Amino acid sequence: MTDRQLKFGVAPVGVGGPGQQNTWLDPEIPGDASVKIDWYIERARQAEKALFDFVFVVDSQFITPDSPPHYLNRLEPLTLLAALAVSTDKIGLVATITTSYTEPFHVARQLASVDLISGGRAGWNVVTSLDPGTSKNYGREEHFDYPTRYGRALEHVRVAQGLWDSYEDDAFPRDKAAGVFFDPSRQHTLDHQGEHFSVVGPLNIESSAQGRPVIFQAGDSEEGRDLAATVGEGIFTMARSFEEAQDFYAEMKGRAADKGRDPDEMVIMPSMMPVLADTDEEAQELKEARDGAKSFEKSLAEFSRPYAWHDFSQYDPDAPFPDVAQFAARGGATMTKRLETIAREKGLTLRETVLYAERSFRGSFIGSPQTVADEIERWFEGRAADGFILHVTVPSEFTRFTDEVLPILRERGLARSSYQDDTLRGHLGLAIPENRHTVARLSPAGGV
Repeated sequence: MTDRQLKFGVAPVGVGGPGQQNTWLDPEIPGDASVKIDWYIERARQAEKALFDFVFVVDSQFITPDSPPHYLNRLEPLTLLAALAVSTDKIGLVATITTSYTEPFHVARQLASVDLISGGRAGWNVVTSLDPGTSKNYGREEHFDYPTRYGRALEHVRVAQGLWDSYEDDAFPRDKAAGVFFDPSRQHTLDHQGEHFSVVGPLNIESSAQGRPVIFQAGDSEEGRDLAATVGEGIFTMARSFEEAQDFYAEMKGRAADKGRDPDEMVIMPSMMPVLADTDEEAQELKEARDGAKSFEKSLAEFSRPYAWHDFSQYDPDAPFPDVAQFAARGGATMTKRLETIAREKGLTLRETVLYAERSFRGSFIGSPQTVADEIERWFEGRAADGFILHVTVPSEFTRFTDEVLPILRERGLARSSYQDDTLRGHLGLAIPENRHTVARLSPAGGV
């Protein structure tokens, strides 16, 4: 038995996210799954029964006709999580919210509300928005450049964290006998004046049992990794291989340590889309059949997202990958630069690059339950991951993972057999942050 145990999140993507263009055809999936609250509740309860750490709601705020089916018609994350909060008891609830097109006070209040409604189970996946087209939905002609996006993101998070400290834990005595509802000395303004935001405060809501929501981050650029190392408590990543995941893991833990943080206060979780069957051969055949059923034209259109939805249909798919880097300057510059480098080094055509990009992120979690469990253990013990995010569509496939893979991991002492805590921080082994005003008041310099 080891003290360190795997963490698991589930991302319900209804009728299918990126690379899942035909998923919605499965008879198990309602055609309106992505906007059907009962479908989400069932998946959340299924994950909670399997002792998952949290439900993770992906999001974006710009679409085109070529967006994945789930993206075209889905529920807003915080509204959805508020419904899941009263439909579950233990599982954490993580929402994706952009810092580029929101204000800190509003986000802090919304998240604090979900945190209280759920009893301390809320988390925030901090994003800066991949799609440059989002700017025009918010009255801006152009998306922020990378330095502005991430400078704004860091300040946004810091302001929200400051607002979550508006009330100390004993701010509300609620003493009916004495007629004392509130102690004003325990309420604090923020008085923030920064480069991007000006916020006075205080926030008009108290803290939850976990102190404040957990901060997640998934940026892969240099700016994104720096933000993650500075404020990220949960780190999402897309790893193509065990070796790449190991390198990322070591780098991010090292960056956190360099910033004076405890690396164990950062949980790194790659995405995983397992393909399970009775045998390894059958799983591989299933994967190949699914890949072969996809339309290249649809894959090509979806591939264009990090390139600001540039029209790739104008190029010969069997010619060398075209020079299109300029279209990704304010979108997915980091991921596209990596793809372009691989395309040049391997001499890939446009078609081959699209297929490589689509298939490389599925990873090596393909095979029998024993094989998949072995691979999960290899990544975990090899310090390539602290846990994984499963993207879930077909319920029976998720059931196969929870009922056939997780028991193997539990037998090895790698996965929990029961919840030991009630909050998301507790599930992830993260400390409850101390209220800054309480710390200052009780320190010798504070006059106590």
